[in-house]
Amino acid sequence: MSKSSSVIAGRSEAEAFFKANPDVDSIEMIYTDMGGVPRGKRLRQHEVMAVYESGRMFPGSITVCDITGQDTVETGLVWEDGDADRSMKPVPGTLVRTPWGGDSAAQFLVDLYELDGTPNDLTSRHVLGGVIDRFTADGLTPVLAVELEFYLLDPRRARDGAIRPARPGYSRDTPRNVEVYGLRELDDFRPFFDALYAATDVQGLPLESAISEFAPGQFELTLRHKPDALRACDDAIMYKRLVKAIAQQQGLEATFMAKPFAEQAGSGMHIHVSVNDGGDTNIFASDDPEGTPALRHAIGGMIGTVGDAFALFAPHANSYRRFKANSYAPVAPTWGVNNRTVSFRIPAGPPPSRHVEHRACGADANPYLAVAAVLAGMHHGMTNKIDPGAAVVGNGYDRDNSGDDKPPSNWFAAVDRFHASTLMRDYLGARFVDMFSIVKRVEQDRYFGVVPTLDYDWYLRNA
Repeated sequence: MSKSSSVIAGRSEAEAFFKANPDVDSIEMIYTDMGGVPRGKRLRQHEVMAVYESGRMFPGSITVCDITGQDTVETGLVWEDGDADRSMKPVPGTLVRTPWGGDSAAQFLVDLYELDGTPNDLTSRHVLGGVIDRFTADGLTPVLAVELEFYLLDPRRARDGAIRPARPGYSRDTPRNVEVYGLRELDDFRPFFDALYAATDVQGLPLESAISEFAPGQFELTLRHKPDALRACDDAIMYKRLVKAIAQQQGLEATFMAKPFAEQAGSGMHIHVSVNDGGDTNIFASDDPEGTPALRHAIGGMIGTVGDAFALFAPHANSYRRFKANSYAPVAPTWGVNNRTVSFRIPAGPPPSRHVEHRACGADANPYLAVAAVLAGMHHGMTNKIDPGAAVVGNGYDRDNSGDDKPPSNWFAAVDRFHASTLMRDYLGARFVDMFSIVKRVEQDRYFGVVPTLDYDWYLRNA
């Protein structure tokens, strides 16, 4: 689609929306930064048409905010650049009402572009788009869904500042039992889930089943597969924002933090992927439970690149607390069929549904960047016909994890390995890899510059 055609289509979309929703006059434009945090502006209706016609100026420094929203001046993209503006432009099909915001509220997603119209190479959505282009050039289409776990919490902290699982409205007791797949736990928060499903229907998000997960207050809902990886990640971004907003509306707090409780299960982002050929046929489909050679090669590529990409799968200090044996969080680059102890699982199901579930990511990862790294590994594996080795049968946590393909065990090692990866530079862009690494290293300095109370408990008297 030409630039002028795109503008006309966008303007038509906005005009149709406001014709159908003339009362909407509080519209948020949402940009997803490197950390996966939604940032943007709230506009009046009369301002929105101009965004669809010519974009809205934003400082380029928004691309290198850290997780707390601070500028990362060490990137050289703040003062040295004069904190110059770029242009935010709407993502088609994302202008929707936001029911939690009242009768006059809506939102749309945006991407960042240079003033000459070229995509900004530090924007997560454009980074993913570049990887998808590799598949398109080969006549292939990734089909995927993003599956996210989260906790519902009591918004009031305990006296010692600790967080607690949310309590049902009828009870004063904090939930303590795991109750995996518990239906009573879904009933306990029925008002939240009813409001959540109602809002996803308004926004056109393909939300499906809900389960109580492996910890008190932990839940998971599934989003339907789509043959459009960008849109599947848009769905995940909109879904995360929606979950948090509906929780707040219901007097709760929702978090996608990877490991909010040391003694309970962490929250993962499971990415389900297959690949279609030009005729929309799944190239992984096979009567063999292990799939086709293409599926094995895709898994081989993911195994070979998981360490290089781990800084995207586990982007924060807290992310690394999630990886423990026998916790349903994988600790080794393993694969298997119908096996939840491995990193790359081929789920059971009929041949046409054959796909791989990537289980390494935390729910705190940026979906665009996590999926970009997953697809980069798959494309690399299929292009080079990489053999994944034998599938794991039984307990994948018993596998020796001392080889070269072992994922980094801590935040510092992960960022260093990501920064040094020629493959990540090839697929995601050298400038993006450099800037992401700088932002993370500054975050590391800021995080470890704070003295935690544990230091006083351990060292104040005994050091």
